[in-house]
Amino acid sequence: MAHPYITQIKKEFAACANAAKAAGAKAYLLHQFEFYGIQTPERRKICKNFYKTNPVTSHATLVTIIKEAFAAPERELHYFAIELLAYHHKLWTPKTITLIEWMLTHKSWWDSVDSTNSNVIGKYFIQFPELLESTTNKWNQSNNFWLQRMSILFQLQYKEKTNTQLLEKYIVNCLGSNEFFINKAIGWALRAYAYTHKKWVIRFVKDHPQLSNLSKREALKHI
Repeated sequence: MAHPYITQIKKEFAACANAAKAAGAKAYLLHQFEFYGIQTPERRKICKNFYKTNPVTSHATLVTIIKEAFAAPERELHYFAIELLAYHHKLWTPKTITLIEWMLTHKSWWDSVDSTNSNVIGKYFIQFPELLESTTNKWNQSNNFWLQRMSILFQLQYKEKTNTQLLEKYIVNCLGSNEFFINKAIGWALRAYAYTHKKWVIRFVKDHPQLSNLSKREALKHI
């Protein structure tokens, strides 16, 4: 039986559905997911109001709701689950990392994985720094390229607090990959850090000629 929380948000999303926009969104993500056809600003407004008026009070309930939302075919419900976890950051514990990993490896595509990073992962490791290195090292060594991507990108918003030793280690471990999403992540991470330490990025690119052309191009894009 569906959790009442999910039943209610499905009703609210269905009331705002737009078939034409849904078709466009579905095509944009290569027909991998269904959509209600709710544009991001409208969806976030609905969700924000819903989170406020329907607070989740336990970590166990949060896990149940998120997994049920991910089981649904509509992509907006996956986004809803990611932002729900971010909203309830006060419920995070060390065991939340298990849920985060589950989210990264289910219904995975760049949109959900990167949204989980920007909304949750970077902030989670600030809250639980003792889990940062062991977790991201495991991700970097994983056979799952989405987890590898997150080991490279989790510091995107860290700026001067970036651990460059880890950044360098994780990138070097992935050199030679033919996976687009890995090489794109390498370039993105370097480009982001270049706003903080341009010389470090220039030096890194120079010292690692085996970087893919895509990674180099992205890294030096604004230098």
